[in-house]
Amino acid sequence: MGRRLAPLTLDNVSDLPKRCRSCVFWELDPVSGEAAVAAGTPQWEKEAWISAVLLDWGSCGRVVYVDEKPAGFVLYAPPAYVPRSAAFPTSPVAADAVQLITGWIMPGFQGQGLGRVMVQTVAKDLLRRGFRAIEAFGDARWKEPACVLPADHLLAVGFKTVRPHPSHPRLRLELRTTLSWKEDVELALDRLLGAVQKDPVLRPL
Repeated sequence: MGRRLAPLTLDNVSDLPKRCRSCVFWELDPVSGEAAVAAGTPQWEKEAWISAVLLDWGSCGRVVYVDEKPAGFVLYAPPAYVPRSAAFPTSPVAADAVQLITGWIMPGFQGQGLGRVMVQTVAKDLLRRGFRAIEAFGDARWKEPACVLPADHLLAVGFKTVRPHPSHPRLRLELRTTLSWKEDVELALDRLLGAVQKDPVLRPL
């Protein structure tokens, strides 16, 4: 089984699940996001966002391939590039951290340790860029796949709550801890990334 991780670019954005290619929950502020959905342009807005971040900051995601088939992806960026993060009651993300936006391991590829490989790759990338941590907004009342990561799953893979909230706590993971992860976190990571099944429907906070 051959595994390959590639930076997310406009050339391989088509390898993301269709619902994720047309979801701009994080990439636009609430008003602009609703307008894009109403106008039928969310996929174009998504590609424009990826292009802008690539030009200004660099790689903002990884796509994992198994035997050259897309198996999953993870998306991340500094909060300045994630307009929706400002709408959360527990913002802002710390200045020394990058926001883990979303991720997904496709059915049929879960349980193979891909989540750990992806997050460790992201950690190495961000450490080289001088960042110390990944932060994420969690959904403490998560019941079904949505755009916000389930808080319980984030805690299960080592995130710590830095700003509590009954609905959307902000959590933090020190990057260096991810480099020493063992196989016992693989199942938790698969659950985390497998749960983030985004739909192109914007929901209120």
